[in-house]
Amino acid sequence: MPQTRVAVVGSANMDVVGTTAALPRPGETVLGSDFVMVPGGKGANQAIAAVRAGASCAFLGAIGSDAFGVTLKARITAAGVDTSQLRVVYGSSGVALVMVNATGENAILVVPGANSAFTGLTEGELHAVREADVLVAQLEVPVETVTEAAVAARAAGTRVVLNAAPARPVPAELLAAVDLLVVNETEARTLTGRGRDAPEALLDLVPRAVLTLGAEGARYVDRDGTSVHVPAVKVDVVDSTAAGDAFTAALAVAWGEGRELLDAVCWAAAAGAACARRLGASVALPRRIEIDELYVAPS
Repeated sequence: MPQTRVAVVGSANMDVVGTTAALPRPGETVLGSDFVMVPGGKGANQAIAAVRAGASCAFLGAIGSDAFGVTLKARITAAGVDTSQLRVVYGSSGVALVMVNATGENAILVVPGANSAFTGLTEGELHAVREADVLVAQLEVPVETVTEAAVAARAAGTRVVLNAAPARPVPAELLAAVDLLVVNETEARTLTGRGRDAPEALLDLVPRAVLTLGAEGARYVDRDGTSVHVPAVKVDVVDSTAAGDAFTAALAVAWGEGRELLDAVCWAAAAGAACARRLGASVALPRRIEIDELYVAPS
């Protein structure tokens, strides 16, 4: 089958990750056990995940002029992502401080840095969007930039997948350009005032949506009346930090390859599970063979 062309508009951060038995409470200091420093950010994660899932991918975002920026570009490029449109802006790169406990739960503080300066898409960036089969975007960069990319994609016939994370209000102009929305319960509640009790409320905003439910899997709904629960794939969870990014990227790749969306959600669930078996963000993102090994077709 033809290789899916994905364009990702989003953030790039350096993830500083420490593991500990239990996450600290406010004012508490705890001892950690392991430490890693790896490229992250939802945009970079999803771009790398898309390549590992079998797509070609152009990443549109911004890194700083600091040492983290040099490392970020080198690592993202080495993963096979097209970084020819990745901007370098003066100042610090985005940084995420991540704490992970013994059960794989995490607490994350993100300092956006250069990601906040990613505004006003260039003609080269817009060309990458228009040439893609699927545009994937999140909300860790200015929402005006995401909206500009989504509107350009819609006009060019490129499918738009919006992972509306982190939770924040989304303008109507952006929602009108979205083909498929991916949100967790918190994000769904921010958009609709409803959580898992009413995933169909998302259909007032977009034609198709996936509500992710963590260890309980996901629910796919669309305006044709489909509402299907996809169980989570059972694995020993080490770190769930990038599982959602692996899920979203795999979903976009599978849909771009022509799979039915319910089948694409099942494949995405396998990607999320495969990712959660390893520590870290970009280093944990699974390759296609790992996804296929865990994939369970819809019944």
